[in-house]
Parts: sequence; C-alpha cells; structure tokens
Amino acid sequence: MKTAQHEGLDLSALHRYLEDSGIALDGELRAELISGGKSNLTYAIFDDTSRWVLRRPPTAGLTPSAHDVAREFRITSALQGCGVPVAQTVVLCEDDSVMGAPFTVVEHVTGRVIRTTEDLATLSDDEIESCTGELVRVLAALHSVDYEAVGLGNLGRPDGYVTRQVKLWAGQWDRVKTRDLDDLDRLHAALADAIPASSAASIVHGDYRIDNTILDPSDAGKIAAVVDWELSTLGDPLTDVALMCVYRNPALDQVLGESAAWTSPRLPSADDLAQRYAVATGRELAHWNFYMGLANFKLAVIAEGINHRWRVGATVGDGFDRAGEAVPVFAAAGLEALRGGAA
Repeated sequence: MKTAQHEGLDLSALHRYLEDSGIALDGELRAELISGGKSNLTYAIFDDTSRWVLRRPPTAGLTPSAHDVAREFRITSALQGCGVPVAQTVVLCEDDSVMGAPFTVVEHVTGRVIRTTEDLATLSDDEIESCTGELVRVLAALHSVDYEAVGLGNLGRPDGYVTRQVKLWAGQWDRVKTRDLDDLDRLHAALADAIPASSAASIVHGDYRIDNTILDPSDAGKIAAVVDWELSTLGDPLTDVALMCVYRNPALDQVLGESAAWTSPRLPSADDLAQRYAVATGRELAHWNFYMGLANFKLAVIAEGINHRWRVGATVGDGFDRAGEAVPVFAAAGLEALRGGAA
C-alpha cells in the first residue's frame, strides 16, 4: 500500500537527505513496505522515474547486532564485481537525527523473490532444480572471495568465530527470552563443550536461503542479487551452510509468519543441500553435527527475538504471533543434531 506515512520512515527527511547526498530526484518520494517485523524494516522508495530500496532497523527490539545496516552496506559495496550478485549501493546514513536510526539506500533490482509456497508454485520442478544449484553455487562463490583483497579484512575476526557465536547467541537469548527453556540451556552447554578446535575462514552471509535472493525475471537458474547482509561477517563458512540446511525445518513457517518456500518438500533435503555444497567446494563438512546444533540454537534465539518484539508491539505487519512456538522445536532439533540424529 502506498501511503505518505510509514513506521520508522520520514519521506520528507529522506528526500532532503538524498538531495543533499547528490542523488537526483524526480518528483515526490513515495514508499511501499516490503518487509517489516522479522528483521530490518525494508521499503521500496520511488519517485516519478527511479526506484530504490531502503532498509533500517526495527523501531524497537533488543538484538542490535541483527540489524546492522551499515555493515550490510559496507559488505555489498565491497562485493561489487566479485562474482557474487548484489544490488548497487547508493547511500548510507549513520546520522540518527535524520530518521531516528541508521539506514541504507540501494538500487532496486528487478526480479522475482520466491518467499512463500505460492511463489514457489510458479516454478516448475526443473526450475527449482536449476535454482537450487545456483543457490549453492553462489554461496560457494561467496565463501571463495578473498576478503583481504576486497577490503574486508577487518570486517571480523575469523579466529575463534564459532566460540564467540556460541557466546553471542546465548547472550542474545538472555536479552530477548520471554520464558525459561531447559532445552535451550542444555543446547548451549552442549555446544560450548563441542566447539571444534579449528575452522576455515571466509565471508559468511549469515542468513542464506532462497527468499534472501532475487531471481532473474526470466531465468530461475540465475540469481540477480543476494540480499539481507546485516548478519554478514568473517567467520566459518560451515555456519552458513548449516543455517541454510536448518532453515528447511517446517518450523521456519512459524518464525516467518507464513508458509515459506524454503520449507517446501519440493526442495532438496538438508542432507542433499549439504552434500551439494561439499561437492561444489571440495570442502569437508567436518564436525557437521556441531554446526547443525549451532544453527538450530541461532534460529531458536532469532524466533524468540521476533516473539519478544511481537509481545511489546514492535513488529510491523501480521503473522508474528506464533514465532515463539518455534523456539522449543529448534532447541530440540539442535540437541538431536548434537547426538548425531536427524536435524
């Protein structure tokens, strides 16, 4: 819906900022909400001739590292021309006085976003197979980027990454939890005891699945852009792969508040996806049970963060009332993965 007012968005202030930044505008700015409440607020912004995408953190919430739009902007700027498809960056504003929080603007990428099972129904089985192969190929390409060469050497500290991840997500749980869950505590303790002694290092996306990509308008086997980079850093590439696999759990539907394309049985299984990645990269999936346990832990905490924001009325849009139900599901799946069972 096109309206003059949106949560967390001041179009008059944005118009002034873009003009002051040297961006040519043609007429009044308008906006449409693309996504709200799950993570960052995302708006389509357009004038009479051009179209952009603006992202900013939620208007409330307690997980700031999950909404770092400046990090997202820096990473996608560095990846221009590196073989990983990303939107062309336009402007980053880190001055909270403009709209109450940092925000980024990038060029609009024309294409298809396969978010729900209804969206997935528009693709044939052959197109899904082609798309899945491209998703794995692009993730492998991202993990092969020389992060020092593209100026991202100080983006993060890959040494000790998984140790810090276990600690980070435990801390996030303490911030957002609305109840105590014994399985979450047990999973945290088990992960802390199973951290691998060493791991590889690469740029990691941190939230990789089909609906965080934009597919070419006419070719489902080509990704026009990978989006949603706010969790990206330097770290262990297997954390990306495991999270992509854990997202296949049907409980993701409750987290996203909709019937997600990525949980559809028409897509390859988690084990199949992992094997495809291993073949594409030649990388051994060492300590795989740990990575699957960690991915389940992270998703449980993310689900609780959404549940927390919904309870305090800080989500924009509908469908977030059941996110909390997914938390024990992912906690149990994480414990099962660490025991060597199905994740």
